[in-house]
Amino acid sequence: MPDTRSLYESKKKSIPEALRLIKSDDAIMVALGASEPGDLLSQVHTIADYGVKGVNITNCLPMNDYDFISKPNPEVITNSGWFFGPVQRKAAKAGGGHVSHVPQRLHNAGIRRMYAMKQDNRRIVLFASCSPMDEHGFLSLSLGATYERNLVDSGALVIVEVNKQMPRTFGDTVIHISEIDALVEADRPAPELPFVPFTENDAKIADFIAEKIENGSTIQLGIGGIPNALANGLKTKKHLGIHTEMLTDNMVDLVSCGAVDNSQKTIYKHKIVGTFAMGTQKLYGFINNNPSVVLNAGTWVNDPAVIGQNYKMQSINTALEIDLFGQCASESIGPVQYSGSGGQADTAIGAQRSAGGHSFICLYSTASVKNKNGEREVISKITPMLKQGSVVTLSRNDVDYVVTEYGIVSLRGRSLKERAERLISIAHPDFRDELNFHVKNHPEVY
Repeated sequence: MPDTRSLYESKKKSIPEALRLIKSDDAIMVALGASEPGDLLSQVHTIADYGVKGVNITNCLPMNDYDFISKPNPEVITNSGWFFGPVQRKAAKAGGGHVSHVPQRLHNAGIRRMYAMKQDNRRIVLFASCSPMDEHGFLSLSLGATYERNLVDSGALVIVEVNKQMPRTFGDTVIHISEIDALVEADRPAPELPFVPFTENDAKIADFIAEKIENGSTIQLGIGGIPNALANGLKTKKHLGIHTEMLTDNMVDLVSCGAVDNSQKTIYKHKIVGTFAMGTQKLYGFINNNPSVVLNAGTWVNDPAVIGQNYKMQSINTALEIDLFGQCASESIGPVQYSGSGGQADTAIGAQRSAGGHSFICLYSTASVKNKNGEREVISKITPMLKQGSVVTLSRNDVDYVVTEYGIVSLRGRSLKERAERLISIAHPDFRDELNFHVKNHPEVY
């Protein structure tokens, strides 16, 4: 039996020693969101001191404003993000040319990027966080398995931050000390994503959706006011299950009140299934050492063919804008990247394959924006055409229910004219005449 403690000690390094393993032209892929190793990332820009150049760092939802993002040195490090957060939006807007977006869906995120980097003959390096090693030599990748385990299995150089305060989870997060090339130790709280209170409009949208969700359904929720309002509205339901890309605080509440027991799930019965977790200490405490929670690779969790196996699968996502054809712009404002595709198409398509399943796209009917004169004005988020350059995250072919605070309509199987009529009925009343006028004057389109 190998002496795992001696093996652990042999791989333990200081942060400068671990960063000395990085070579020019390496492709560093960082564990998603709250799984990122903050101490390593806070110092990774110092590889410039070792003469290292041409490194690319690919990450998703960075939780902190690291120097390699906010203080660009593109000769040394460029940054690619497959789901932008505030830090990368700010850096991209500031210019510098060192930050760029990687379009991809969650179910193949990481895999596609690794493929591209290998095409460029770059060495793949994984930066991740782990919970401490157990007596058998196993650690846990803690808050995420979206692509991290895939990279380990593909032969990446694995550098981890072993953090005493990271929760221990099960599934594809399990990793043995023999699979790790170098480790540094840390002792800091896991990054948190504050709970977002929901508004009156969030509650209205949630009420429309809750009416459609039956007892025994399996649900996928995201983050933000609308999902939080919906979770609150589902507390009276029975025997719900969870199969979702992201585990959040609101799911803990649904378990605590008895609405979620996973007893009627089709796959992984009696277990909560996700691919990563991000929230507050309430969530992290719940999933820590909890065998009823399984975090598996996004290649499986978010595969539409897998999602569709769940009975009464319900997918709930949000959009920034939708046109009268049903095209959903959920990740960009015009051509400017705002977030990412994430798992929206994965879960929306998968849910519609499910017996009794539905997909819901939610958005407020209006938004307050600055016009060309710098003045604020209210615009409709249901529009005749998407803004020029907007990215279509969910195609019109794959849209099911659309929900605003004014109602819920089904577009599945509907003609262009029927879609336009239905979407106009849930637009803000102040914009309905304008939208109807557009349809009336373009009969060749609808």
